[in-house]
Amino acid sequence: MIVVAIMGIILTMGVPLVYKIWHKAPMQQAIKDTFEVFSHARARAILNGQMTEVVIHPRNRNLGVSGASGAGLSAQYEDRVVIDLLDVNMSGQELRDADWVKVRFYPNGTCDEMKMVLRFEAEQIGVELELTTGLANVVPDPLRTWARR
Repeated sequence: MIVVAIMGIILTMGVPLVYKIWHKAPMQQAIKDTFEVFSHARARAILNGQMTEVVIHPRNRNLGVSGASGAGLSAQYEDRVVIDLLDVNMSGQELRDADWVKVRFYPNGTCDEMKMVLRFEAEQIGVELELTTGLANVVPDPLRTWARR
């Protein structure tokens, strides 16, 4: 009985850790999928020598490379992952309620500048595209970080 009680205590202590790992999975998947779509779009633009667009549908919480289908070319966020902020080329317009937003990748490796904040419950993570390299970056505390720039 003592062994069973000790095993019960150890398992009970592990529950919060397992919960935290499982609970953050939707946000991590959304970031992974976003990076994958952007990197595929950048690679297609460079390899094909022509502009490639990623179309983001903020209300539907999905994005994809325009005119393409297949693995890594589109992503659908889980229902609990929300696009809190979306801005392209520092337009100053809040695009999170738009029907669609296009982000362009060019053959020379550059792209439109983009900032997006994804929210899952209380956690916010920023994703930005660097316009001179076309590469995506994660910004852990986006609103504070971008306010300082």
